Amino acid sequence: MKMDELGRSDPQRTVLPDDYEDRIGSIEPMAYLPLGSGLSFGDGRSNNRGTLIDSSRHNRILAFDPGAGRISCEGGVTLHDILLRAIPHRFFLPVTPGTAFATVGGAVANDVHGKNHHARGAFGNHVQRLTLLRSTGQRLVCSAEKNADLFAATIGGMGLTGLILTVDLQLMKVPSPHIQQHVIRFDNLDEYFARVEGVDEEHEYSVAWIDQLATGRRMGRGVFLAGDHADGSCELPDIPKKLPLSVPFSLPFNPLNTVTMRTVNEYRFRREGPAETISTMTWNSYFYPLDAIGSWNRLYGPRGPCQHQSVYPAQSAPEITARLLDTARRAGHASFLTVLRRFGNVASRGLLSFARPGFALTLDFANRGEATSKLLDELDRIVVDAGGAVNPCNDFRMSPETFEASFPSWAKLETLRDPAMVSDFWRRTALALKC
Repeated sequence: MKMDELGRSDPQRTVLPDDYEDRIGSIEPMAYLPLGSGLSFGDGRSNNRGTLIDSSRHNRILAFDPGAGRISCEGGVTLHDILLRAIPHRFFLPVTPGTAFATVGGAVANDVHGKNHHARGAFGNHVQRLTLLRSTGQRLVCSAEKNADLFAATIGGMGLTGLILTVDLQLMKVPSPHIQQHVIRFDNLDEYFARVEGVDEEHEYSVAWIDQLATGRRMGRGVFLAGDHADGSCELPDIPKKLPLSVPFSLPFNPLNTVTMRTVNEYRFRREGPAETISTMTWNSYFYPLDAIGSWNRLYGPRGPCQHQSVYPAQSAPEITARLLDTARRAGHASFLTVLRRFGNVASRGLLSFARPGFALTLDFANRGEATSKLLDELDRIVVDAGGAVNPCNDFRMSPETFEASFPSWAKLETLRDPAMVSDFWRRTALALKC
């Protein structure tokens, strides 16, 4: 399968937003799905029985108020485009995922979260309004005050409510885009949970890398990567213009196995001393380290990566986290990047937003086919039984029952779904539940 420099596979048939609009009046049900950058590796980004609307071609910044930090843009504008415009005026994205190549429309549709959910919630909390094109031809301005039901359904609605034409976003004033990073090592899960609330209270950003393969008294050892925007004396970073490195081809085997990852994890843990260290990092290094490696997904071997991201209640988080790590380890799966974070109490605006109060664990595995699917099903069961949820963003095999337990408001989104829009994910989960 051919990949471009960002690691995306060749898409299925697509049309431009203008071509889609020209077809309004003769659109068949469930024939389309909006697509942004296409960086997800789940089937929420595909409609194999239909056509994708390539929103990335509508990528103009329409207005920017450098005094107030309000920006209006088309849905295909990338987060990187916004940063290029905003950083010289000392504004930054209030919430950002782990890639700057995501589009604004995609960030809304997945209501993405970042390293500061405990402080600022998810991406949708900072959307002031959006314009939605429905297959009826209506252009609806949606906000918390106007067309509020559609506004809530569109945030986290996976592109199913219509084509997002424009988004008005409130940015965050910062003294510098640089990050002063605090690296704090902890020896096990007990120490993590004893310290995480204090770390979150002290810092704008807080996330922890976990050694998923550690056992016994070392289970859950890792490193906090906390941060705050540096003071204004820091010079602006060099903004990357292109990807400097790229993985040229997929290996015929998985190099990220338990043997190699034990060595990598040991080095990653030991290179940080027991004392807290503080350093200043450029914004792109802190927020988007994988953006510096083109086609990074090829590192996961011939079948590529798969991700399991879940959130579960705080009161059972120590036990559930340990069970998830242990289950993956016993199944012989090594997670290349294991991330644990605490979600705060800022309520999401989206009807089907993933982020909610509790703890979220992200596990990235090389896809080994049936063995991996079996493991992911077991991880789902542990999370759902604990009253948690599994993120559909990068999912390709979640059962309808897991989806319903994770997002009990799915039926309301179905009533608000644009009849022209559907994804393969929605067909195999929500529509299967309707049958």
